[in-house]
Amino acid sequence: MSLTNEHIKNRLVEKFGEALTNFEESYGIMSFQAPKEINLKVMQFLYDEEDLAFRFMTDLCGVHYPDNAGAELGVVYHLHNLVQNVRLRFKVFTAVETPQVFTATKLFATANWQERETYDFFGIDFVGHPNLVRILNVDEMDYFPLRKEFPLEDQTRVDKDDEMFGRGGSVGI
Repeated sequence: MSLTNEHIKNRLVEKFGEALTNFEESYGIMSFQAPKEINLKVMQFLYDEEDLAFRFMTDLCGVHYPDNAGAELGVVYHLHNLVQNVRLRFKVFTAVETPQVFTATKLFATANWQERETYDFFGIDFVGHPNLVRILNVDEMDYFPLRKEFPLEDQTRVDKDDEMFGRGGSVGI
């Protein structure tokens, strides 16, 4: 039997009911949202069930939606069934004041580095991670650089020349 997005969705809804939301398909890849409290249960189910067999984590990344009150920070998991070459994506969200999400390192070894990177740049605390420390930024940093907590450009600067950045001025000199 070929593994279809419809079958995956039916199995997930059968197991977790209305806890899972926002099912959609983009470029043939199904995605959905789960409460952060059950992220490990969802991953374990997708891993263990023989007809699903999502046993490889391709990627894990963080996102920041500052206007999404109470769910500003998100973790996006990309899982892969290697045998049938089927991918899926699911997301969990948390408040910036309580950025705790359970670690996936016990299920997927590759989550180790990816969770450390996500912590380093977004400040998401992966509860139970064996060594959650900064890996790309200096330990003394007291902020998380990929959060959208600062203006993209300082409009008051006078030391920059917009022509150097392709804005304004003459074109085609």
